[in-house]
Amino acid sequence: MDVTGTPVIIEAAINGATPKTRNPHVPRTPAEVAEDGLRCLAAGAAIVHNHNDEPVVGGSSGVHRPEPYVEAWRAILSERPHALLYPTMAGGGPHTNIGERYAHIPALAEAGVLRIGLVDPGSVNVGPTDRDGLPAAVDATYLNTFADARHMFETCSALRLGPSISCFEPGFVKVALAYWQAGRLPAGALVKLYFGGERANFGLPPTLPALEAYLSMLEPTGLPWSVAVLGGDVVESGLARLALERGGHVRAGLEDYAGPRQPSNTELVSELVSLAKTLGRPVATCDQAAEILGLPRGA
Repeated sequence: MDVTGTPVIIEAAINGATPKTRNPHVPRTPAEVAEDGLRCLAAGAAIVHNHNDEPVVGGSSGVHRPEPYVEAWRAILSERPHALLYPTMAGGGPHTNIGERYAHIPALAEAGVLRIGLVDPGSVNVGPTDRDGLPAAVDATYLNTFADARHMFETCSALRLGPSISCFEPGFVKVALAYWQAGRLPAGALVKLYFGGERANFGLPPTLPALEAYLSMLEPTGLPWSVAVLGGDVVESGLARLALERGGHVRAGLEDYAGPRQPSNTELVSELVSLAKTLGRPVATCDQAAEILGLPRGA
């Protein structure tokens, strides 16, 4: 398949849980998020994803306040009104419920700053590696049940949000496929294939056989898909090139990056833009990305 000339959607995941002690370039405050997000959009990103400072795993509650997102995003949208932005959410557990964990999504949609929803249709163990090279003995699971996933999908449908479907393992893709097969997948979906880098204890490796395994699952659907390497480098690993050559989209940023450098988000986006151009893939604008995905909400 010749994908030359097909626009590529670049997503910048600009912070995640990465602290400034690891990389001083990471934006943490709403003002920093706004400034960095605008720089990434200017460099070629069409989608910006960021976290607040509420924890995803291990917090005392599942609440992620909408106010820091609104503060940062209104600053971005005042200059780039067509920018595509979306948040994170907290994991489940006995201390919370999906209504509480997902409450900021309707709030952000009501505030008029959200066109992309968040769907994490499965659970995954997370944590560092210990001194012996083993997964550290910590109790840390990003927990999302099938009931939670249904709430996310149905909320995206009701609010006319295009779901960003995060797939940390192949089972996550199977859940998304079940909704597609039943005709219940919300419009505007983007399937995000998360591969595990050297510093991640989950996910398929960023290799051609692993990518082809995912693509064989998605082949009947024609759904747009994107790749990321969590705990690694999507460009250095070669996965970005593989995805671009097969018509996929790519995510990069300091949420995901692990390596010997201390790059900025703008540098990571610029590296993707340069690679895409060498492969004949023009970089999609925000409006083009919205059209490619078929987002139901307008700017």
